[in-house]
Amino acid sequence: CLPSYLFPIFAKNKISITLNKIFYIMGVSGTGKTTVGKALSEELEIPFFDGDDFHPDANIQKMAAGKALNDKDRKPWLERLNELAKTESAKEGAIIACSALKASYRNLLSDGLKRQVRWVFLEGSFELILERMQKRSGHFMPPALLRSQFDTLEVPEDAITISILAKPKEIVNQVLKSDNK
Repeated sequence: CLPSYLFPIFAKNKISITLNKIFYIMGVSGTGKTTVGKALSEELEIPFFDGDDFHPDANIQKMAAGKALNDKDRKPWLERLNELAKTESAKEGAIIACSALKASYRNLLSDGLKRQVRWVFLEGSFELILERMQKRSGHFMPPALLRSQFDTLEVPEDAITISILAKPKEIVNQVLKSDNK
């Protein structure tokens, strides 16, 4: 625990607002979750984890083959990310990029962490995100699955919602400003 006289020093670096928090950067594929998550991680000096790195091989193969995941496919992945979040919240907190498309997924991801979780929803139009996805290479998620993600998406009511038209640094600043209220 930090002495109270040090908080103004740490607040200047935005550390006081993040103690043990888990920031889930969420949205459909292609919104820039990884880019924003890494930038926020750098700004707050807490670890970043890309949820895609925690998918079982079977999920990656299924998506790469152009098949959308179902709830059964996603459940072990979401449970794994929840365990990661619990571990990291016991330390300094973390940034985790994860689509978190449905309210039930977000409930599972925040299980046991309700007060510590901050949702950051990156929103954009289908057309803009499709254009971004068509320009990127080396990602297992094909642009053909974007429609299924939009169809599955349940827009969160309790998130910091930010347009992907903003630059990553602007998005980070909006997250920090919103979380510091």
